[in-house]
Amino acid sequence: MSLQEILDHRRAVRHFDPKKPVDSTVVKKCIEQATLAPTSSNLQLWEAFHVTDKKVLEKLAPAYLDQLTARSAQQIVVFVTRQDLYKKHAQATLAFEKENISKYSPIEKKAKRIKKLELYYAKVMPFLYSRCFGLWGLVRKALAQTIGLFRPIMRQVSEGDMRVSVHKSCALAVQTFMLAMSEAGYDTCPLEGFDSLLVKKALNLPYNTEINMVITCGVRMPDGVWGDRYRRPFEETYHLV
Repeated sequence: MSLQEILDHRRAVRHFDPKKPVDSTVVKKCIEQATLAPTSSNLQLWEAFHVTDKKVLEKLAPAYLDQLTARSAQQIVVFVTRQDLYKKHAQATLAFEKENISKYSPIEKKAKRIKKLELYYAKVMPFLYSRCFGLWGLVRKALAQTIGLFRPIMRQVSEGDMRVSVHKSCALAVQTFMLAMSEAGYDTCPLEGFDSLLVKKALNLPYNTEINMVITCGVRMPDGVWGDRYRRPFEETYHLV
């Protein structure tokens, strides 16, 4: 399918066909394709939990408020954020980018570029993503506002701001996953209505994870799509500057 066809095909499907199984290897491949989505500073602070066990799916149904899309789903993918792993991911990204510089940068620029990367991933990133009951965020916010008096600076640096940033990156991966599933001929539905505590307990998710989105997967039934798609008039959304 072309991109336009994929976009037209993707709908929030509320009812899946129980007689049409979903190939878990295809879903896994779509999750792998989702890893190609961009993330802030390439930290990739998200993970996906691919649920295929029927008993677990049944156990999860009440956590999804017994929505039909969840009860009829052949498989479910739960995307979570992992801001708690920022140090580990920053170190891994730094190591990779050092190798990139060694391979592709001119000799005379390697040392300077590596030093800049080390400052960014070993100092700046840990400072930005650290959390302490909002206190570090207040310190960062005050520092940013002060520096902002003299030059442009990123001002969204509170703990809440950084949490939003992590979730935005995860959402990019989720959208990529849903489009990949559509291209593969499968249907999905992103859920907002669920009991996050019950989901985390059922899947034994790490304490520090936050559920970004729950995606049900399957093949649509005729009543799976609730009518035509509504979108606001494009001229109300689009602004040429």
